[in-house]
Amino acid sequence: MITLRPAAERGHAQHGWLDSHHTFSFADYHDEKHMGFRGLRVINEDRVAPAQGFGTHPHRDMEILSYVLEGAIEHKDSMGTGSVIKPGEVQRMSAGTGVRHSEFNASKTDSVHFLQIWILPAKQGIEPGYEQKAFAEADTRGRLRVVASMDGRDGSVTVHSDVTVHAGLFDAFESAVLPLRDGRHAWVHVARGRVRVDGHELSAGDGAGVSGQKNITLEGIDGGEVLVFDLA
Repeated sequence: MITLRPAAERGHAQHGWLDSHHTFSFADYHDEKHMGFRGLRVINEDRVAPAQGFGTHPHRDMEILSYVLEGAIEHKDSMGTGSVIKPGEVQRMSAGTGVRHSEFNASKTDSVHFLQIWILPAKQGIEPGYEQKAFAEADTRGRLRVVASMDGRDGSVTVHSDVTVHAGLFDAFESAVLPLRDGRHAWVHVARGRVRVDGHELSAGDGAGVSGQKNITLEGIDGGEVLVFDLA
């Protein structure tokens, strides 16, 4: 069974410096029908104005991924980590017992476009941690490449949750099939372009929840960039 989540039906917040779309309930946007999907709690598509960003604020007991589409995000946290995240890179921050961090647009002239993703941890109260890795475009072209997993396999970042996150780039005539083990579920988020998911055409910002299937078939239409979450 596949359930579609059209981009136009997401929550939206416009703060001047921040233009944000919420796939699931977040902050002032509350929808009982869209509180998350399995362990996936937040997918926010954020556009941040030049030299603007999120000031220092706290998190705890959450696995947080940042995935940049355009521009760059500068990250600083209470663990002493400081980095700049660019397209092709995935950042994982485990909030655990508590961490404070800030995220700012690293450019004074260009906006930044990125996805902020929250996943519920398998265990609360872990030690906070940080990890960031780059993935070459060739590794995601026409295939689903593991970029985050519980065991850090294939050079992915390690998340403390029973989830495997795949990233893929699909133009026309490019496709991939993702097998799903019994009892597993999947969420597909289209970051850019257009793709088909099990025959359904999805565009940038659209999402789809998949349950009770043995696999998912993705086919490129036009410049498709997707994240696929394999969830317990």
